[in-house]
Amino acid sequence: MSNEMLIRCCAPTMASLKTGNMFNCPFNSKEEMTTELRQLNQILGPKGLRVIPLRWNDGHALVYLYRPKMLAKDLQNDLAVQLLAECGYTCGNPNGCIAQLIARLRDDQDFPHEVGLFLGYPPADVEGFMHRKHACKLSGIWKVYDDVEGASRQFARCKRCTEVYLLRYRQGYSLDRLTVTA
Repeated sequence: MSNEMLIRCCAPTMASLKTGNMFNCPFNSKEEMTTELRQLNQILGPKGLRVIPLRWNDGHALVYLYRPKMLAKDLQNDLAVQLLAECGYTCGNPNGCIAQLIARLRDDQDFPHEVGLFLGYPPADVEGFMHRKHACKLSGIWKVYDDVEGASRQFARCKRCTEVYLLRYRQGYSLDRLTVTA
């Protein structure tokens, strides 16, 4: 995986604007990808980030870069707890929830709708996507069912963040230097 790919897909999480990002990454061997992820964790871990594979499939890994502290806070939201319970999650901690998400990704044909809760999407929008699909008010990084103005601002911040991070990376900034400590 190239550093540029990581930045293109995950700059808002690196900047602490979002809880997490997921992206598909091609790999030549599972062992090589696992080594790369370990190396990334050594660089990004001290900055408050973690990177893990959620699923391995036909030469691609679904990679999850996230901020554990932000995820823990997000998953304490009452609506998030309710939505996870509706989907069969029985965990009381973020690591348990991630383990259940991994199982759902492995076992289900469809992509789990609650995944937005792991990415920092507002729970009201995740609930809207799960139960009111046709009432979407705006589509961007996620589908918005509630706070259109707030989501529009967040979409713009994330887009600008990615542009700036890619520019800085091309100017020679390292992943360590680009990543905010939180």
